[in-house]
Amino acid sequence: MSSLIKLITLKLFKMVKVKNYHVRKSEDGEQYLSLELEGEVAFVQSQNTGRFYATTKRCFMFAAMDEPTAKALVGTQLPGTIERVSADPYEYTIPDTGEVRTLAYTYQYRPEEAVELVEVFQPTRMKTMA
Repeated sequence: MSSLIKLITLKLFKMVKVKNYHVRKSEDGEQYLSLELEGEVAFVQSQNTGRFYATTKRCFMFAAMDEPTAKALVGTQLPGTIERVSADPYEYTIPDTGEVRTLAYTYQYRPEEAVELVEVFQPTRMKTMA
């Protein structure tokens, strides 16, 4: 008698959310759209106080579409993550304090392939009645 083997496959995705869209102007005055993406919540420890706080990474991505389509995307989720990447140094002013810092990184969206979890198990045999 052959044994039955059951195979279960589950695909998991990390997701980012389309938080908003923005109408922007390029240096030559042309209007374009960008999507504001927000990643998962992360808990980070403050370097000043040692206390933890919740934060999210966010980035902006060029959107080659019309405004109604961009508006319809707000609230949807996309598979992927937002990662920190190296960039040319630039100055950033912290809105709450007015402190100016020089940063050499930015954040960008990275589409993610599914992580596949596979579980293989053999069902228990059922007793037959004679």
